[in-house]
Amino acid sequence: MNIKKKSILTAMTLSAVMALGACNSDEKTGGETEDKKDKLEEKIVVYSPHGKDILSKFEKQFEEKYSGVDVEWLDMGSQEILDRVRSEKNNPQADVWWGAPSTSFDQAKDESLLTPYKPSYASNLDDSFYDPDWNWSGTSQTPEVIMYNTKELSADEVPKDWDELLDPKWKDEIIIRYPLASGTMRTIFSAMIYRDFKDSDDPAKGYEWLTKLDQNTKEYSANPEMMYNKVAKGEGALSVWAMPDVVMLKENKNYPFDFVIPESGTPVLTEGIAVVKDAPHPKAAEAFYEFVNSPEAAKILAEEFYRIPTRSDVTDLPKWITDTEIKSMEIDWKVFQEKSDEWMKYWDENIKSGDKEIKE
Repeated sequence: MNIKKKSILTAMTLSAVMALGACNSDEKTGGETEDKKDKLEEKIVVYSPHGKDILSKFEKQFEEKYSGVDVEWLDMGSQEILDRVRSEKNNPQADVWWGAPSTSFDQAKDESLLTPYKPSYASNLDDSFYDPDWNWSGTSQTPEVIMYNTKELSADEVPKDWDELLDPKWKDEIIIRYPLASGTMRTIFSAMIYRDFKDSDDPAKGYEWLTKLDQNTKEYSANPEMMYNKVAKGEGALSVWAMPDVVMLKENKNYPFDFVIPESGTPVLTEGIAVVKDAPHPKAAEAFYEFVNSPEAAKILAEEFYRIPTRSDVTDLPKWITDTEIKSMEIDWKVFQEKSDEWMKYWDENIKSGDKEIKE
């Protein structure tokens, strides 16, 4: 977990924010003067699992555009963010929560942790990419895949579907990000349970599947970087993770990684963004929300960080996005929201081999 802080500059009046926050200005500002309406706070605090590369880049760009605003960010897992925002409910510290599965935001909505905000680009989002009350909106789509070390395994050797990961030949070859702190891993594990649960209304077969996976798992890494490094070093040849991250590590950092899209289908997450309820810096929060979801930002995220945008008006996307065919699992995300905590608690208390959990 990394926190970035630096000196706070004096806030200044910014006419450019009119273009970013105009969608809600009439109903939010009432009889305010133009000067008061356009003035951002001198600071914004962002909670995000996106990692220091993305966060540092957009921190710099936002501060260049809004030179009176200092961006502070906290980098941690999406489930950790939900827990933190929940614990800070009576004294909010964050302004924007940038990055988490939609199910996490739905849970936060049900706990009254978010403030509705309808962005200026709302008409460019499909109905499935935002909360009906605008408590969150989607920023990117994230298919989950089987990741492998190309120095350890050839494309022909890699498991082609989820159930192949249970073959005893993969014992101690699988390294997994610790699921309880990770929205990505909670989604993958929940999807494995949901496959049978949707018909039986019983998680037993899903628990059995996770038990067999645990038997083949060498380690539950405390954070993504630990998992990446161990797979890259060949301490384990396989993992399950988000496709965009695998592509980024392969293309930008020369990790010996590639991926397989499971043949039977895969959960495709909608990653989102939200304004925290009672955010200390609400005007800056809305400006940041708009800024990191502009078409220009979406292009940067696609080209440099391998995120698949939800906005329909982003053009000239990279070939790996336009040419990749994804078979999406049919999932009732409401069930995930309602059952995920219960399922993960069972996994933690009854399935996980405690000696495989690596602490930071």
